[in-house]
Amino acid sequence: MFDQVMSVIFLIAVLALVLPAFLSTNKNLQEFFKNLSVWTVIVIIIIVIIYLIK
Repeated sequence: MFDQVMSVIFLIAVLALVLPAFLSTNKNLQEFFKNLSVWTVIVIIIIVIIYLIK
């Protein structure tokens, strides 16, 4: 359980660091959704790797 909490805290910290620049560079709505989908895939890959390492 503690490992899951640490993973969530880590992902939230990364989001807090990346989100301001991410929002400022995505003026166009289509570009925003494209970049958001890329980041969603990256986060899913990280979560899968974390569970596979366990």
